[in-house]
Amino acid sequence: MPGAIIAAVIPVALFLIGAAALVAGIVILRTFGPRYRVGRLLSSTPQVTVAEALAAADGPARYVRIAGRIDAEDEFEDEHHRPLVLRRTRLDLRRGRDWRTFEDHRDLVRFEVREGLDGIAVDGEALDEGLVVVPRESVGTASDVADRIPAGTDPGTAVRLRVDQVSSVEQAIVSGVPRRGPDGTIRMTAGLGRPLVLSTMEPSEAMRVLAGGGTRRPLFAAICLGAGLVFVTLGALWAVMDTIL
Repeated sequence: MPGAIIAAVIPVALFLIGAAALVAGIVILRTFGPRYRVGRLLSSTPQVTVAEALAAADGPARYVRIAGRIDAEDEFEDEHHRPLVLRRTRLDLRRGRDWRTFEDHRDLVRFEVREGLDGIAVDGEALDEGLVVVPRESVGTASDVADRIPAGTDPGTAVRLRVDQVSSVEQAIVSGVPRRGPDGTIRMTAGLGRPLVLSTMEPSEAMRVLAGGGTRRPLFAAICLGAGLVFVTLGALWAVMDTIL
């Protein structure tokens, strides 16, 4: 009888351990906030050609991923004379463990992603947390920008300047919904409850940027999720074997 009780308890214990590991992995991933969702969309969105995205614009809304070369007619230059289609400049205040934006400026021209002879416009105004590019940051204190900080801010509060740029000489991955606008132009934009995502980096590098440059938390989350699946599978197999035998 004790042996039978132990045999019955083991699969339940394996299930519980596996469930706890899965929950721990998901909780760790959730600490990345919107970046976790952006990373998931970058890796899991089905890829289509630009031609297929254009063809889908007038049908049922689909969230798809395309890849190609950025192109524009009216680029503007940065301080290093690189041709840009988008530059987003933000000032953030340190609030506990987080950064809170208090100034957000965007320079933008119409641009598209081209694949061969086909091109589809990108709704640059819709890009927010889905913009994943090489980070350009500098950190100082509120006293460095005293004329621009919100009233009542402690001059010693940490302030971060972040500049995100997209150049017309880069390749890009874009995830979004192709839709025809009132002017007849087909654009990749946000939709179906998901953000517009644009990355000018390889997916592996984009994941590192979304993880804040760290590797421990993503690695620990992956270990928890992998271990959780293993324990849940073992528990299921053990329960099946007990039933058969």
